[in-house]
Amino acid sequence: MESTLAMNTLIFLGVAIIMVPLARKFGLSSVIGYILGGIIIGPYVLRLTGKDVNDIMHASEFGVIMLLFLVGLELEPRKFWEMRKKIMGLGFTQMVLTISLLFLVFISAGWRIDKAVAVAMCFALSSTAIVLQTLQEKNNFKTMAGEASFSTLLFQDIAVIPILAILPIIANYKARHHDNEIQILIQKLPEWLQAGTVIFGVAFLILLGRYVFVPFLRYVSKSGMTELLTASSLFLVIGVSELMVAIGLSPALGAFLAGVMLANSEFRHELEAQINPFKGLLLAVFFVSVGSTINFNIIRQDPVFIFSTVLAVLLVKFIVLYAIGKFFRIDTPQSLFYAFALSQVGEFAFVLINYASDLYLLGPEMNAQMMAVTAITMCITPILLIINDKLITPKFIKEVPEGEHDFNILDSDVSQKKIIIVGFGHFGSTVGRLLKANKISATILDRDSDRVKLLRSYGFKVYYGDATRIPILRAAGIEDAEVLVLCLDDPDDNKFIADLVREHYPKVKIFVRAKNRIDAYNYLNNGINNIYRETLGTAVDMAVDVLHEAGMRKYAARRLGQRFMAIDKASIRKLARMKEEDDVVLFTTKEILQREEELLAYDNLNFDNRSWEGSSSAEDEDEEIPD
Repeated sequence: MESTLAMNTLIFLGVAIIMVPLARKFGLSSVIGYILGGIIIGPYVLRLTGKDVNDIMHASEFGVIMLLFLVGLELEPRKFWEMRKKIMGLGFTQMVLTISLLFLVFISAGWRIDKAVAVAMCFALSSTAIVLQTLQEKNNFKTMAGEASFSTLLFQDIAVIPILAILPIIANYKARHHDNEIQILIQKLPEWLQAGTVIFGVAFLILLGRYVFVPFLRYVSKSGMTELLTASSLFLVIGVSELMVAIGLSPALGAFLAGVMLANSEFRHELEAQINPFKGLLLAVFFVSVGSTINFNIIRQDPVFIFSTVLAVLLVKFIVLYAIGKFFRIDTPQSLFYAFALSQVGEFAFVLINYASDLYLLGPEMNAQMMAVTAITMCITPILLIINDKLITPKFIKEVPEGEHDFNILDSDVSQKKIIIVGFGHFGSTVGRLLKANKISATILDRDSDRVKLLRSYGFKVYYGDATRIPILRAAGIEDAEVLVLCLDDPDDNKFIADLVREHYPKVKIFVRAKNRIDAYNYLNNGINNIYRETLGTAVDMAVDVLHEAGMRKYAARRLGQRFMAIDKASIRKLARMKEEDDVVLFTTKEILQREEELLAYDNLNFDNRSWEGSSSAEDEDEEIPD
């Protein structure tokens, strides 16, 4: 049967589904599972892939692009600006030292100068996909090593632009064929201006983000159709990437900057939820394609050259990265992780090596050998990280005094619990305003794009998103949240979200708005105790004012109202337990009237006439209401 792109994609996804759970079962990284799966189905083992393997790899590179877009969404412009010294310091130092040392190694091996410089620049880059996937799996983004890795990778993505400009200068060659669109506009500039296109690209993206992206998403969100938002999310990411390619910038860098520009928008969590599934899928295919493209024939022809080059690259990069980590005062375990994580050659090397071949810097055989070296280093890195985690790091952790194990975690506001408010209408806005007035921040989700826009203009941290969907909740940080406040107008949505969160995130404490007592019974019978009936407080306030108007002292009336609310809440809990055996809480008019009668009887039994006297003792205020 003829191999097609669709069939190859099916095979790639199938082997990923089989191999990754096996890898995880043995405690290995998912990246290893993907790459091993690619090797197994590749042309040198089972030969299940056809001639379209490279097409699949190019398509799956959008997984890396989407990964960087999502990382950009998590990084607000202010935070990005604060990191500029780390990005320049760590990234620039790593690139200069790595290129210099690799150049000396290659020259000592007898390579031509132009070839040594070209390959050294290609190999100085690290794999954004592998490193960020590893940081995500290990939850290491907020560690010193995680931030150092991220800063270095950002600089490397920026460095792709000057490398693309320098390679033709080294080759003293102007590309005559423009089939490769990686430099359509950049080639028209003088060589000394080509590296400066990054400034133009960043400025252009800032304008797009402010005046095009957000208004466009607001327009689409008004349709109320989730599939249109999904299409819009993909349109933005792919469109920005292609635009960056057209002007000569790295598509991954462009996607990252677009994410940063949208990090402060109300659509941040919605975009993250829409793109995340595609990112994971394409990254999986990308790693499988890396494994499937390893040329074992080239390795077999000259294994000494291939593996000595691999060893030299890994060793040089490890030494440079570890030294940089220690120089920037990153402790030993974190420096080791930083060095092991970034010691491989990155996926952009595939593009740059091919480009160097087009410029006749590398011959066909050398091209295949360097491709094999790149893929092998990517395969080895997860194994090195496992060795570091299992054998090397534990020796250093034992030396850390008790109680100081978390000293590597970056500064963050750990004193405040993470709070998510769902729904910011008349009810939710009261909760949010009171929290904001007391300088307590909360992540707020709402489905009304106009309301979101208005509230954001007043300084609220509000995002557009449908909280009935797990991806939206996950994007908003439900996995780390301690408090979830449900304030939606629709009681069915509140119940649905409450059940969803209780099932998937049982540790989250839920505070929920209830329309009436019937809703309250339902929540109580499902284990949710923090219930707030929207009519109770207002009705009691009215009754207190009426009592005052009827001649009662204001203080006595207020205390009476407070005691009445306490009795009412206790009675609701007691009456809810009476119906606990019911599978479905469906109240008829007769049952509602019966409950009203039970409530009135409960009031007569528990209400103490002392309240009418306006007693001000503290014991009355703290009195427990019997069940």
